[in-house]
Amino acid sequence: MAGKLFVVGTPIGNLSDFSPRAIETLREVDFIAAEDTRVTIKLLNKFGISTPMVSYHKFNTMDRGDEICDRIEKGENCAVVSDAGMPCISDPGEMLVRQCYDRGIAVCVVPGPTALASTIAISGLPTGRFTFEGFLSVNKPGRNEHLTSLLHERRTMVFYEAPHKLSATLRDMYRCFGDRRISIVRELTKIHEQVIRTTLSEACEKYADDSVKGEIVLIIEGAAEEKEKDNTLAEAVNTAKELIAAGMSASEAARESARLTGFKKGDIYKGLL
Repeated sequence: MAGKLFVVGTPIGNLSDFSPRAIETLREVDFIAAEDTRVTIKLLNKFGISTPMVSYHKFNTMDRGDEICDRIEKGENCAVVSDAGMPCISDPGEMLVRQCYDRGIAVCVVPGPTALASTIAISGLPTGRFTFEGFLSVNKPGRNEHLTSLLHERRTMVFYEAPHKLSATLRDMYRCFGDRRISIVRELTKIHEQVIRTTLSEACEKYADDSVKGEIVLIIEGAAEEKEKDNTLAEAVNTAKELIAAGMSASEAARESARLTGFKKGDIYKGLL
C-alpha cells in the first residue's frame, strides 16, 4: 500500500509557532524532504526529532522528486518542508506535489505559519482582496514585464524580496506604479520584527543604500479606481493648490493629491509649476 506526502508548515522565525501536529507528523513519517538539511536539522534538534532527511531543492527537483515518489509508492510516508513557512508557495515543493498527483499519490497538508497571510494581516492596507506575486525575476526584461502586467491591478499586491535587491525593486515599482502606499515587513515573528508603512517615493529615498536587512515582504496598494470623466488632471492640480494654501509644500501637496485622485505625482507637480 502506497504511503502519503505530508506538506508541513514550519516556523518563519519564532520556533514557538511550531504546532504540536507538525512536530508529531515529522516524528512519525519515514523521511523528510528538506529544502536545506542544514537549516532543518536545527529545527529537528530543537524538538528532539530524529527522522532521516533527504535534500530536495530547486536544483534537483526532477530526479530527487522521482526518488521520493518511488519510496512513497513502496509504502513510506514523506514530509516535505521548506527552510521556513509553508512549503510549495514560491518554493520547489510545488513540483513535488504535482509529481505526486501525477502518480496518484495522496497529499495531505499540516498547516503552519506563512509570511504571505501574516504580513498582509498587519500591513494596514486593504486585505479583502489581494494578489500574491512572489519573487520578481532577476532578469530586467522579465521584471519589467511582470510589473507592467500589474499596472492596473486593483487588488493589494504582495511580493517577496531579498534585502540586497530592495532598492532596485523599489525604484522599478515606483517607475511603473507611481507613488503608492507600501508596507515593508521585515523579520516577521523575530526579535527585530518591523512594519514600515510609507510610500514608494519615500521608500526609494530612504532605502537607496539597501539599509533594510532580514527577510522582507512588500505589500503595495492596488491601482486607484477608474477616475470619473469629470475628474481631470486640472482638478487634481487645483486640489494640490488648495493643500498648498493649507500649508503643505508643493511636493507634499502633489503627493497627497496623487493619492486622492489617482493621477501621477509628477504630472500634478508639473501642473503646479
